[in-house]
Amino acid sequence: MNGSFYSLQRPLSFQSWNTETPDDFVFSIKGSRFVTHIRRLREVESPLANFFAQGLLRFGKKLGPFLWQFPPNFSFDAERFDNFFSLLPKTHQQASDFAANHDRRMNGRAFVEVDQANKNLKLRHAVEIRHASFVCEEFIALLRKYRIALVVADTVEWPRLMDIAADFMYCRLHGSEQLYASGYDSDAIDVWAKRVLAWSRGEEVADGTKASTKNGPKRSSRDVFVYFDNDMKVRAPFDAQSLEKRIADLERFHN
Repeated sequence: MNGSFYSLQRPLSFQSWNTETPDDFVFSIKGSRFVTHIRRLREVESPLANFFAQGLLRFGKKLGPFLWQFPPNFSFDAERFDNFFSLLPKTHQQASDFAANHDRRMNGRAFVEVDQANKNLKLRHAVEIRHASFVCEEFIALLRKYRIALVVADTVEWPRLMDIAADFMYCRLHGSEQLYASGYDSDAIDVWAKRVLAWSRGEEVADGTKASTKNGPKRSSRDVFVYFDNDMKVRAPFDAQSLEKRIADLERFHN
């Protein structure tokens, strides 16, 4: 969900999206650019409260990972990121409690309730970086401390790191030759399908760049979220279908 990056949405919209989607649908939410690009993680308690108060909890069990994307001119600052990560709610109940501190601009348009059945559901967060200063052991260690995933961003312009930092993986395939435009041929689809399968089985991949010399937390399996963002030439839906089919073929061969 990209609109949440640009502006706060309304609870009725979240309720409508929830109703219109299948029971097993999962929404990934892009974090507010006011937090990441404008405030640049400084004094973000109130903006974060507003963000979580906009109606996200209407999704209930459909509420998936939050994507926090940072601009190319944002360099790594350990103290700033440590403080930000410590603020991020880890459960629906924590998000509700945090959202209750929203400022008066949200009065009359906030939704901070959480169903009893959902209050202990975990929330997941992923970070997409676009500056070379993040390619360091300290940043990966910080992600692992808070169990926040590092976005595997396929692009020719920014670091493409494949360090495992959480119990899930989050990939954004922007186009490996031309940003937001180039498609993925059968060979590229095959490479990504094998990576996705390896991650889903709790394994590391050996064909990608990593910032840390240490392996990530061990798991018997992982959820893997993959999004094609090469939509300038309407390639994304076709590449997603190709990847899905290739993964299914590899699974049948493996089994």
